[in-house]
Amino acid sequence: MKAIVITTPGGPEVLQLQEVDDPQFKDDEVLIRVHATALNRADTLQRKGAYPPPQGASPYPGLECSGIIESVGKNVSKWKIGDQVCALLAGGGYAEKVAVPEGQVLPVPPGISLKDATSFPEVASTVWSTIFMMSRLSKGEILLIHGGSSGIGTFAIQIAKYIGAKVFVTAGSEEKLTFCKSLGADVGINYKTEDFVERVKEETGGQGVDVILDCMGASYYKRNLDSLNFDGRLFIIGFQGGVSTEVDLRPFLAKRLTVQGAGLRSRSPENKALIISEVEKNVWPAIAEGKVKPVVYKSFPLAEAAEAHRLMESSQHIGKILLVP
Repeated sequence: MKAIVITTPGGPEVLQLQEVDDPQFKDDEVLIRVHATALNRADTLQRKGAYPPPQGASPYPGLECSGIIESVGKNVSKWKIGDQVCALLAGGGYAEKVAVPEGQVLPVPPGISLKDATSFPEVASTVWSTIFMMSRLSKGEILLIHGGSSGIGTFAIQIAKYIGAKVFVTAGSEEKLTFCKSLGADVGINYKTEDFVERVKEETGGQGVDVILDCMGASYYKRNLDSLNFDGRLFIIGFQGGVSTEVDLRPFLAKRLTVQGAGLRSRSPENKALIISEVEKNVWPAIAEGKVKPVVYKSFPLAEAAEAHRLMESSQHIGKILLVP
């Protein structure tokens, strides 16, 4: 099969389409012929050598895909050859075929094309497992999403509105904020021209928000704590603003704050299967109702993965960027 190989750690130009061996699949895995895959920020880190795949995972990038099941392992009961599916991967999506444990596979949601279905597994699993399963965002609460126009952001806006939360977002341009509002965001904050803490306090009568989904890490840490209401929860899913900072612990006691963090890729297959079943139960109905839509900015042929990475690293996109073998 053909796959995108990281020929050496470096810039987008190191991504090369090459002929490689077909993946071997285990008894509890299915082999998917990939119809489309989607970029995630983690792919750019892997390309630079900063985010190696977990042990035993495919060496090729790509954390989600959609496609058609071509073979099934002898212990697989849920899927059959020919099923149209999408899947959460530990790697290997940038290829014509990928092997994946059956518990990480989802049916294509009703009303969604096979191609667009690839835009959901990683964002839905990340958002549902963090701000819902762990931070317990509930109806009537306020969620602040940093990077509201990203793939994760555009999905989080829609699913949070679906469950009845109020949504604040930060983004770096008026165009991005306008788009976030079209998805349902209640308050848009331009982080380049406004202090998000001041704006949060202004919009909440000095109270703060209940949950924050943060991809920045160190650079936003203190300001995130300042933005939280009593019993507020900060959930960190990325370190785009660094990994190390000093902390004043007093607000934790004064405001009863919780700080959580989690990655998705390094979780066990059992843990991922649990998340996937929760996603199918809670998110798929919202997609079927048309309340959560795929947000796809652009698709590239698989051979143009380098160009797709350049677009992602420019941060000009809104939503997801796809690759099609």
